Amino acid sequence: MHTNRRQFLRTSAVVAATLPGAIHSALAATGVSWPVGCFNRPWTKWSYDDALDGLQAAGYTLTGLLTPHKGEDFSSAATPEYLTGLKKRLAAHGLSANMAAIRFKPAAPLDDNIRDLRKQIENAARLELKFMLTFGVDKPEHYENFYRLMADAAAQAAKRGIQIAVKPHGGGSGAAEEITRCLEKVGHANFKVWYDAGNIIYYTGKDPVAELASVAKHVTGFCAKDCAAPKAEVMTQFGTGKVDFVAVFKLLKAAGFNGPVMVEGVKVGETAQATTANARANREFLVKTFAQV
Repeated sequence: MHTNRRQFLRTSAVVAATLPGAIHSALAATGVSWPVGCFNRPWTKWSYDDALDGLQAAGYTLTGLLTPHKGEDFSSAATPEYLTGLKKRLAAHGLSANMAAIRFKPAAPLDDNIRDLRKQIENAARLELKFMLTFGVDKPEHYENFYRLMADAAAQAAKRGIQIAVKPHGGGSGAAEEITRCLEKVGHANFKVWYDAGNIIYYTGKDPVAELASVAKHVTGFCAKDCAAPKAEVMTQFGTGKVDFVAVFKLLKAAGFNGPVMVEGVKVGETAQATTANARANREFLVKTFAQV
């Protein structure tokens, strides 16, 4: 009996010592199941209806209104009739939209930009979007008005259940330091970050994993692109650049990130159909990557 008891205690001690690691390994093995969507950007050489066809054929059910197509307007000029029709077109393809890109003129008077952006927010609410995404501004002389504009937008959008987010895009939102400054200057809980690891490389040449560490807790969306070097092509296939997607996603997972992950970079083919095949391949790449996170 005493021998069995001693053996039990030794075994229990070993299990207790290794339990945290075992739990970590078990969790890692489960991966993540974040929502995966795709922006319309890969199909902008063609019509928006071609984009909708491509998104559906590539297996997506979630999209974002990132880049305008000829004859389409997702911004403040969109009429209620157009927005109603847009929702029907999305639904007919088994799609829903979760975000729209914010449009403004950095050099325009602040009051004009505020007025226009408030209209964009109302249109986003009509579409039942959850996010609006800004690319920031490039020139330092526009930074202060940008912060004020986003503070007003964050407050107005919060009333509509819409979150305002900034993505890395050079200039005032280039990497961690600039993004942190944006968050502090805007100073509103409804202003967050949609991370873009590919853009970190494209605009700054910095390590996307290292830059993510200090802002990961503020990330509520991810724009998926790969990039091989500063100013290199970002409309390309995942795995062909230098973004370590597994490391990035592991860091986001540890910070409590819950998606969505939106495909932006896709190699644009000679035809819409070839582009669709590439969009499908990038979706499949992400699903396989999630299993390693």
